Amino acid sequence: MKKIVFATNNRHKIEEVRGLLKKASPVLSEEFEILSLADIGCTEDIPETGSTFAENAFLKAEYVKVHYDMDCFADDSGLEVRALGMEPGVRSARYADVLGRTHDSEANMDKLLQNLQNVRDRQAQFRTVIVLLMDGKKEEFEGICRGEIMQERSGKEGFGYDPIFRPEGHTVTFAEMTMEAKNQISHRGQAVRKLVDYLIQSVK
Repeated sequence: MKKIVFATNNRHKIEEVRGLLKKASPVLSEEFEILSLADIGCTEDIPETGSTFAENAFLKAEYVKVHYDMDCFADDSGLEVRALGMEPGVRSARYADVLGRTHDSEANMDKLLQNLQNVRDRQAQFRTVIVLLMDGKKEEFEGICRGEIMQERSGKEGFGYDPIFRPEGHTVTFAEMTMEAKNQISHRGQAVRKLVDYLIQSVK
């Protein structure tokens, strides 16, 4: 079984990849063991100093490859709002940056809604980039989900900006969808499925 590290400790992300791999090909899923950072004893705070999602994903994957000598993939994602010059982008998790705290979703949404006051163009998109370093090669997989920013929050599911983002072709926000329904159309779901397809093809 080939071991590949997913540079995250988010158990939902780990299980999502494992589940998609098994769903795509139960037999081939036994070819790969997806490990988390905790599984390999990596407790370091891997720096994300890139200016793009691809750069940040590469930095995380490269850190594991260099320091642990294991094949690895990593992801980075965020929200891009057209009227704000595609902000918050790579700063999505720390957009509000209140007292140095990151991942303050409520503060981030408050700032975004404030910056869009009286702005008619509400078009936005979520973007995910996954970088895989395996067998001496680098591969990238991207997923984009387009939609718009709502005037106010709606829904209790999901996380981050989900309560104010309504995907194209839908009448509800991400936060009003079940996780299964969201994963079918989400940016991260798209990128993960491309990664899984590549892994399956790599052993054929």
